[in-house]
Amino acid sequence: MSEQTTLLEKLEGLLIRFEEIGTLITDPAVIGDMKRFVKLTKEYRDLEKISEAAKRYKQILNGIEESRRLLETENDPEMRDMAKEELDSCTSQLPQLEEEIKLLLVPADPEDSKNAIVEIRGGTGGDEAAIFAGDLFRMYAKYCETKGWKAEVSSYSEGASGGYKEIIFTVSGDNVYGTLKYESGVHRVQRVPATETQGRVHTSAATVAVLPEAEEFDVEINEGEIKWDTFRSSGAGGQNVNKVESGVRLRYIWKNPNTGVSEEILIECTETRDQPKNKERALSRLRSFIYDKEHQKYIDDIASRRKTMVSTGDRSAKIRTYNYPQGRITDHRINYTIYNLPAFMNGDIQDCIDHLIVAENAERLKESEL
Repeated sequence: MSEQTTLLEKLEGLLIRFEEIGTLITDPAVIGDMKRFVKLTKEYRDLEKISEAAKRYKQILNGIEESRRLLETENDPEMRDMAKEELDSCTSQLPQLEEEIKLLLVPADPEDSKNAIVEIRGGTGGDEAAIFAGDLFRMYAKYCETKGWKAEVSSYSEGASGGYKEIIFTVSGDNVYGTLKYESGVHRVQRVPATETQGRVHTSAATVAVLPEAEEFDVEINEGEIKWDTFRSSGAGGQNVNKVESGVRLRYIWKNPNTGVSEEILIECTETRDQPKNKERALSRLRSFIYDKEHQKYIDDIASRRKTMVSTGDRSAKIRTYNYPQGRITDHRINYTIYNLPAFMNGDIQDCIDHLIVAENAERLKESEL
């Protein structure tokens, strides 16, 4: 059996499943079962690209077959020229489309389509690290704007000289985690701090953690065991400081199923001046924290199969250096350097992410062929 025949058989099965799901998600009984409906809708979206590619693949193969038939049976020179041109066009498109389909057939990371919770913390470097953490937050906020995503800050702690000791925000949109996951790790900056009187270059760092936002049915939480506190918070714009206890703090004892170790999780949320909304968002962060911890084994399994980790693995690993004196950014995972630091810090980070996606896709293809 040829490779093309095997590929075509796989695609035929996926096209049948795509049509089946398209019918199911319009069934009132399925719509009434929210958990099943959400799962099927996600599967439908995941299969949409591969079904489009499958249809193009079938068209090209049919075009090649028809062109060859005409070349064998047609005597009209003009018709033969047209058939030859069509054959050349279809044959030239085939290898790239086959590679695209092979990649689409590799199981996608189930987390990619989710929203993300991003945590940025100033690391080594004191005040300068906090300032750099603030620079990274502005960089991501600008990037989110260009993508049409919504970024909402849930909590932050300001640095003494500006920036943030820690800032946590949620990003909502299309394929958010699948894009921002490449930013997890240690970001290092080399520059002369504003507080430096001798003009010496300092090295500071900030840590970025990107977590997939968990859905309510992703994890089990006994809400009766959550301990809630409220406190006064300035909220948006500082209009109700020391007036309304809108800030919320939750404590929850969670047992890690992978290790058996119990730990207390503490989460604060001061995102809005509406206490119920802050409670809802604190619960969302609790789900995501637990989901991330419980899926660490899955992440470790992926890491054990790959020689280089582009988007998952050790969040304490240094992934990128921002060198201000030389105006360059270097991503150490793929040894890629960009000389447009001002634009990069203004949110123009897509080129680097695209290179990381290409590198990870190459890894995934190799992994699937083993």
